[in-house]
Amino acid sequence: MPKTRYRKEKIIEWVMILCSMVSVLTTIGIILVLSVDTVQFFKEVPFARFITDNQWTPLFEEKHFGILPLLCGTLLTTTIAVSVAVPMGITIAVYLNEYASKNVTAIIKPLLEVLAGIPTVIYGFFALQIVTPVLQTIIPGLAGFNALSPGLIMGVMIIPYITSLSEDALRAVPNSLREASYGLGANRFQTAFRVIVPAANSGIVVSVILAISRALGETMIVAIAAGQQPRLTFNPLESVETITTYIVQVSMGDVPQDSLEYRTIFAAGITLFVFTFLLNNISFWIRKHYLQRYE
Repeated sequence: MPKTRYRKEKIIEWVMILCSMVSVLTTIGIILVLSVDTVQFFKEVPFARFITDNQWTPLFEEKHFGILPLLCGTLLTTTIAVSVAVPMGITIAVYLNEYASKNVTAIIKPLLEVLAGIPTVIYGFFALQIVTPVLQTIIPGLAGFNALSPGLIMGVMIIPYITSLSEDALRAVPNSLREASYGLGANRFQTAFRVIVPAANSGIVVSVILAISRALGETMIVAIAAGQQPRLTFNPLESVETITTYIVQVSMGDVPQDSLEYRTIFAAGITLFVFTFLLNNISFWIRKHYLQRYE
């Protein structure tokens, strides 16, 4: 009987190990797939030219392979999205955790989950058909395709990510801190934003970084509403092209495989992968740092 139980436990242990290795093997596979064609790309295009050229026209007759315009468009739309999502997401999290009753929370949280479950293509058409015309009435001369409209909608899309994780971090703060703050004469607003939020800042920062990673990898919203004009600009009123939009454009099938133009999507993809990988590791380091600090 003990031997049978031992064998069952070892089988369960190995199954759990294999399940945990799925994510590791998937990451390794992604890196290998991207690296093979990226290495071939950099054999024909110098890396210095890739990171310093300010034009990206690999599909034109006069070819330029500077990633900066695509990177600029990606960072511009992400910055707009984060500027919208962070204050709104944290405010909603504080309200649900410190102010809202259970009945109100039971209504708002499912609505936020619905917001997170809407397909991004729907967000893209909403940005193009609704948000852009409204912005054009407010901002004369705004182009039909611009970075502002998809950036705002991306911000709305990632609000649930920030709210959910931030609320978990706020809920983990001990009640003794709240009671101590109230005992010193602080009101609910002062307690929420001067005591509870600073105490939960590790979880809040991690939620923001994960939301940034989500915004960096967004494809359909920017593909539909931002246009496909790679420009080295930080003007949100102009049309831009992001890394993911370019990858979609080339992947449509018009560019022959194994060509230099086709390999550009792997070089662009590994650039985006490096950014998201760094952000995820930064969030892990921040969380680990604060956990060690408060142990």
